[in-house]
Amino acid sequence: MTERTGVYPGTFDPITLGHMDIIRRGAKLVDRLVIGVTTNPSKSPMFSLDERMAMVRREIAAVGDEAIDVVSFDSLLMDFAEACGANMIVRGLRAVADFEYEFQMAGMNQQLNDEIETVFLMADVSLQPIASRLVKEIALYGGDVSKFVSPAVSADVAARVLQLGRRGG
Repeated sequence: MTERTGVYPGTFDPITLGHMDIIRRGAKLVDRLVIGVTTNPSKSPMFSLDERMAMVRREIAAVGDEAIDVVSFDSLLMDFAEACGANMIVRGLRAVADFEYEFQMAGMNQQLNDEIETVFLMADVSLQPIASRLVKEIALYGGDVSKFVSPAVSADVAARVLQLGRRGG
């Protein structure tokens, strides 16, 4: 029997409770789950790639699943998935806007490699509004992000906001 390997890609800037929900659930679908931490030129990261890698590894350690790996990549997702030996891409969906974007990406990825399936997991209802972009915005304006990220990530975000300087008044 062939090992089922899934890839869950993202910038994880920062990793949220929503990401962790998808990771826990996605890990149940495969024998090995690779968390692919990537750069995204269209996003302005709060944390460096190394910082995000360390953050994701720390959060994954709390899950205690040895079949989860954390790997960085800076390439086409399908090239990365092929290099990992993946037969599945795991993606989380929060809302219709996510679906439209993810549907288009899945179609393009299928054109690049139709041997790798994209599997969508609906975000837990209580976690649907969470987005890394909004977590950063709330934190930069002095808001409490503890409902959206783990205590350790909340501390990381607070420390970074102190370095960057809080916005607003």
